[in-house]
Amino acid sequence: MIHKSSIISNKAKIGKNVKIGPFCYIGNQVEIEDDVELISNVHIEGNTKIGKKTKIFPFASIGTQPQDLKYKDEPNSLVIGESNIIREYVTINPGTVGGGGVTTVGNNCLFMISSHIAHDCKVGNNVIIANNVPLGGHVVIEDSVVIGGNSAIQQFTRIGRLAMIGGMTGVLKDVIPFGLSIGNRNHLQGLNLIGLRRKNYENKKIMELNKAYDKIFSSKNLHENLSKINGEYKGNELVDEVINFIAKDKKRAICTPLNQE
Repeated sequence: MIHKSSIISNKAKIGKNVKIGPFCYIGNQVEIEDDVELISNVHIEGNTKIGKKTKIFPFASIGTQPQDLKYKDEPNSLVIGESNIIREYVTINPGTVGGGGVTTVGNNCLFMISSHIAHDCKVGNNVIIANNVPLGGHVVIEDSVVIGGNSAIQQFTRIGRLAMIGGMTGVLKDVIPFGLSIGNRNHLQGLNLIGLRRKNYENKKIMELNKAYDKIFSSKNLHENLSKINGEYKGNELVDEVINFIAKDKKRAICTPLNQE
């Protein structure tokens, strides 16, 4: 199950039924759980944990030093969940002191060729990141987000649950849950209605969310707009999720539609 050409530290923790192909490197602090597969030429170092059934393709580099000039060899870590697919040339860095020291990735994610997860990122479950997409440091990607190819996510940006980012989008502002965002400098183009229906949310709740979206983004004063709909959609968890996301403390402005007054 382990190719003789691979270099694996005797201090590394390797689970059951792990497949390690040719020319891989596994460092001292690495922990690989059961049923993980490293196809070949995979480099994993640092205080890195790889969850069960994750599959990593050739030339991925996992757990190497953060690309942050402030980093001075402080203790840090990277935790990757279960059943992820990490394709060729993907890079994932551990955390820094400024972000709590930990980068985390959830379960059932797909990271396509040459995508990059920078230091201190928090990536949720069921996330799809397409080819050549870099996440800057401290980015938060919530569950079931899809990011199109050749997009770029600025540091400290948040992307809410079930949002979609179109290809070649520069994401400089936070994207609300269920939002569709596109553009050279991102703007909102509506809601991910297809994604909501695929998640089997009630049509009534989706329609209410659509109405709430129009009211929330009726002008540039989002907080005033939010106050006007306070309690109007009581019991609709989708609307509550968007409101809570906007109200939360943040580093970046909220992405809005182009046609706001």
